[in-house]
Amino acid sequence: MSGKSNTVNTVLGPVPAEELGVVSVHEALLSVVPGAEYAFDVTIDRAEIFETLAAKLKDFRAHGGGTIVDSTGMFHGRDVRLYETLSRATGVHIVASTGQGPEEKLGGYFLTPQTNPPTPWPAEKFADLFTKEVTEGMVVPRVERRGAAGLVATTATPEGMTATDESLFRGAARTALSTGVAVSLRYGSDAVHDLDVVLDEKLPADRVVVGGLDRKDAVAAGAPLEIVRRGAYVALDHVGVEDEAHITDAERVALVADLARAGFGDRILLSSNAIGVAKGHPAADLPYSHILTTFVPLLKAQGLGDEDVQRILVRNPRVLLSVR
Repeated sequence: MSGKSNTVNTVLGPVPAEELGVVSVHEALLSVVPGAEYAFDVTIDRAEIFETLAAKLKDFRAHGGGTIVDSTGMFHGRDVRLYETLSRATGVHIVASTGQGPEEKLGGYFLTPQTNPPTPWPAEKFADLFTKEVTEGMVVPRVERRGAAGLVATTATPEGMTATDESLFRGAARTALSTGVAVSLRYGSDAVHDLDVVLDEKLPADRVVVGGLDRKDAVAAGAPLEIVRRGAYVALDHVGVEDEAHITDAERVALVADLARAGFGDRILLSSNAIGVAKGHPAADLPYSHILTTFVPLLKAQGLGDEDVQRILVRNPRVLLSVR
């Protein structure tokens, strides 16, 4: 892939893929639990939010970062105008996403059957909704559309994919096929199964990144290796998070090294799932620069060279995010 004619949809418009620099592929800027903006004990001070996020993005850039991908989808606080201003102020490229999920997080409208007899939303309706956010611009409610979404992000129910989740995943895949953007999916209880739902729509595997693959259940099941063998990207996207559900950074480093040595260095992506500002739920309060300041030295100590690091942080996400 030459890269010269490839562009990526950012909130400020298409950007040549080679200008992205170091990319963190699964983060959140402003994350608001739907409805929290109406809560008596939650304050939404836009100036304060801007200052907090700007400081975190400037720190990311100061440590060598170039692009943040906000993978929260449509309804968890996405604020396109804020992201435009932040990108201009900090020099960090911001790629925002369309998409929804899991089912329990959908707004009532998207769960209310619009048919007689009642049936869940079909994949085609989700595909139409997401596709317009890429081709016509992301919705700013009741006002306008702004810049084009740069990818489709969707999530399955942790206990296992529901019928509505499957519609979301198939709709995401159809959007990717028709618009050329990639799909970022968070699996429910079975990563390989959920990837196969997307691949069943005939979407090429190299247009898909499966996140959450540093969860202990995924690693124990051998899912990262199985997924790269199918040709999709593996995102170890909780770097810096060490809790009951996830492996440690030391184990992440070993997993990256194992995948690279097995010949899959071109399918690895990293991020921290950091949340810049959270409203209505606890923040994953890691700096966006954590991978650069803390994790990259661990990779190099494990024997990965500068070229390996460049492939994982720069080249792989550039290929994934390029509109095709």
